[in-house]
Amino acid sequence: MKLGFLGTTAALALAAGAAQAEYSLTILHTNDFHDRFEPISKYDSTCAPEDNEAGDCFGGIARLVTAVQEARTRAGDNMLLVDGGDQFQGTLFYTYYKGKMTAEFMNRLGYDAMTVGNHEFDDGPEVLRAFVDNVEFPVLMSNADVSGEEQLADAIQKSTVIERGGEKIGLIGLTPEDTDELASPGPNVIFTEPVGAVQAEVDRLTEEGVNKIVVLSHSGFETDKRVAEETTGVDVIVGGHSNTLLSNEQEGAVDVYPVMIGDTAIVQAYAYGKFLGELNVTFDDEGVITEAVGEPVLIDGQVAEDQAAVDRVTELAKPLDEIRNRVVANSTGPIEGNRDVCRAQECEMGNLVADAMLDRVKDQGIVAAIANSGGLRASIDEGEVTMGEVLTVLPFQNTLSTFEVTGADIKAALENGVGQMEEGAGRFPQVAGMSFAVDPAAEAGNRISDVMIAGAPLDPEASYGLVSNNYVRNGGDGYKMFVDADKAYDFGPDLADVTAEYMAAQGDYKPYTDGRITVK
Repeated sequence: MKLGFLGTTAALALAAGAAQAEYSLTILHTNDFHDRFEPISKYDSTCAPEDNEAGDCFGGIARLVTAVQEARTRAGDNMLLVDGGDQFQGTLFYTYYKGKMTAEFMNRLGYDAMTVGNHEFDDGPEVLRAFVDNVEFPVLMSNADVSGEEQLADAIQKSTVIERGGEKIGLIGLTPEDTDELASPGPNVIFTEPVGAVQAEVDRLTEEGVNKIVVLSHSGFETDKRVAEETTGVDVIVGGHSNTLLSNEQEGAVDVYPVMIGDTAIVQAYAYGKFLGELNVTFDDEGVITEAVGEPVLIDGQVAEDQAAVDRVTELAKPLDEIRNRVVANSTGPIEGNRDVCRAQECEMGNLVADAMLDRVKDQGIVAAIANSGGLRASIDEGEVTMGEVLTVLPFQNTLSTFEVTGADIKAALENGVGQMEEGAGRFPQVAGMSFAVDPAAEAGNRISDVMIAGAPLDPEASYGLVSNNYVRNGGDGYKMFVDADKAYDFGPDLADVTAEYMAAQGDYKPYTDGRITVK
């Protein structure tokens, strides 16, 4: 077992008289990029070109190229660039190119390794295998048996060893244990619990003389802390999956950077290419950390865009018009999505989107849906419906979020949703699987009554499974009662895709309202 870590960020004094050599390593890291090749807004959604030119946008692969180049210059030769998973899914770039565009840019950036995220399985083992074949670095996953899946049996490694500056560094991959519920890995990939899987690889690497070990984990911050507590020999955990911002400087950070659990440093850099993590670690010759310092670099408008990357993204974006023009459904009548209607009462677009959300996850114990009307940006005409029209209604790249809250929380959420009706606020709730009455003349906070959910009156003490979008689940539009919800998972499929697929499955979609919201 390694010696305990004696501090969180400052350099640690070694035992007096112990003359030991030191080895320094810089770990650059990303996670949960979700194909955000174009710049994003401060809300993590598509950023308008004029806002990008004004310097008001974040991320985008062209800025990330520059940030990595600058970090390489700072770091020197002893450097790794790694990824914590979920490069796939989230924009039309993935819908069209699957993993091909991702592989191209990850190769260009010079990644040394990544772990498999659950979204890497969204289109099954075959797409993941094609990605693995196209990248120039190992793709890792220790807690899964892929021997029965011919597409992956000879493609995915549990761990790998990379040499930098004459020292061997072991890298171990970790994937969500419930990936079979979150994605589409097929029946032949068997996922196992994380602690034992990591420890087995640590023990094997240690026997081979590797004493510096980094886990690339797409299992979430809480699991990462558990792995750090319950294993020995892990020096660094580069996280993902929970989109956690760890920082010593950024407002809204969940914890410091790095978080130390014993002698293990845990880092994570939020998501969507908004930050580039940069951790500087110093080891003694026994592989014990003597210093772990760093901070994620904010990829904002002050980071210049690499012009070659801009040009390539522009080129690759051209075929996306084919997707935007693709007919995905047919509507027997116009679908009302006007903000003046949807922010004051039940509306046809609200029912469509809420119904689609609930239908997608109803087999997961989810009984109701809440959608904020501010997320509905347009109506749809009668007749053929294109993907472009759906994206105009739902342009924010919000993802499906499932979670569990009490009946009291649901009542509070509905009160929040109708609390600013007179202002036409976007928080007004469109729902499925529930109904309620609202009195706009009553005092805010006391407007909701007659709440029915799953066919019965709302029980304040009971727990209910809900679905919404990631913006609402994380407190957007005042829905703060959902922030600490149980069993929260914010990284489902894009809401626009969910809605388009739901409409397509209906045949000729018939817009409707059914009285689920009564305005007194």
